[in-house]
Amino acid sequence: MHLDHDHHTFPERHTWSAPGRRDRALRIGLGGPVGSGKTATVAALCRSLREELSIAVVTNDIYTREDAEFLLRNAVLPAERITAVETGACPHTAIRDDISANLEAVEELEDGVGPLDLVLVESGGDNLTATFSRGLVDAQIFVIDVAGGDDIPRKGGPGITTADLLVVNKTDLAPHVGVDLAGMARDAKAQRGDLPVAFTSLTAEDGIAPVRTWVRERLAEWRATAR
Repeated sequence: MHLDHDHHTFPERHTWSAPGRRDRALRIGLGGPVGSGKTATVAALCRSLREELSIAVVTNDIYTREDAEFLLRNAVLPAERITAVETGACPHTAIRDDISANLEAVEELEDGVGPLDLVLVESGGDNLTATFSRGLVDAQIFVIDVAGGDDIPRKGGPGITTADLLVVNKTDLAPHVGVDLAGMARDAKAQRGDLPVAFTSLTAEDGIAPVRTWVRERLAEWRATAR
């Protein structure tokens, strides 16, 4: 299932199999290469927003539940609010091509611990072409990190160019790996136009702040369009 979407409006609201439900949580997908900090970003968002929002998380791994187990070990949310999908194939398969397992996981969370304000759906590590089906999420974040090289934004790819928010993570490592952050910002602007870019260092105090602000803004827009 794929829905038409642009970067300025949310898609028409749909639920997977819950007729009569007037509203549902905002769903945000997080994708990006292996090791870029997707799970750490999810964890930081949960810690930062759990006192004000009702949150749940779906993680995706090919053959394990490693990311979900990390979140559980770190107690970022109660265990019943975290679930895992084992994709058994390339991560993009379950977030873009056949989204049924993820949709089922999201709906079970909403039925089990809802009502929810926000569901975070984390993809397994993938390449720069990874994107989410708009039948699964309402907005998507793509996470890269400076250790991957400052040419990553310049290389483009759908994850870089079309994500609703691009996160350049691990900025604290830039001096150690010879990365030009200003150059990354220029390249990202050239690839993305007016779409936002957030530079983060999750080891810094409140390093998640720019991503948290963006999520709050998206949630405010989502609630304003509730019918």
